[in-house]
Amino acid sequence: MSIKSVTQNGFAVVVLNGEIDLSRSQEVRRALLEPLAAGHPTLAEMSGVTYIDSSGIAALVEAHQAARKKSLKFGLLAVSEPVSGVLALARLDKVFSFLTEIPSGQ
Repeated sequence: MSIKSVTQNGFAVVVLNGEIDLSRSQEVRRALLEPLAAGHPTLAEMSGVTYIDSSGIAALVEAHQAARKKSLKFGLLAVSEPVSGVLALARLDKVFSFLTEIPSGQ
C-alpha cells in the first residue's frame, strides 16, 4: 500500500495504490481528511487499488461526509475494477462522484 498526495487543477489528489484493509485504512482516512480539513476539494485516485475492505469503504464515506459538511468537492478518480465492484455491491456507486480525469479547475 502506498499513498501519495499531489495538487492538480486546484484539487488535492490522493493517489492510493495496493490493498486498503484494516491495517491501512486509518492511514487512508488521514490522507483524505487532511486536505478537506484545510478546505481543499479532494479526489481519491484509485486506479492502483487492488483490494478494499469495509474499513477502507468507511474511510471513503467519512471523507465524502466531511466534504459535504464543508461544501467541498470530493470524488473518486479512475476507480479500479475491484473497487468499483465492491462499491456497486454496497450500492455506494450512487453516492460517490466517479471521475475519469481531473476536472480543469474546481
